[in-house]
Amino acid sequence: MRIRLNQSACVGHGRCYELAPELFSDDEHGHCVIEVALVPEGMEGQARRGEANCPEGAIEIDED
Repeated sequence: MRIRLNQSACVGHGRCYELAPELFSDDEHGHCVIEVALVPEGMEGQARRGEANCPEGAIEIDED
């Protein structure tokens, strides 16, 4: 599983890094930064929560 981010769509609501701080963080403007692109085993649910709670749909999960 891989996390992808459309940086230009992110406006910095912060839901992703509030829900899954092990996978996402924020930059100096409050926009999402992917900390771990390849999701470790056992953290799939956190990655999906980050994706599902992004109001702009800036986060995408590839299930490969």
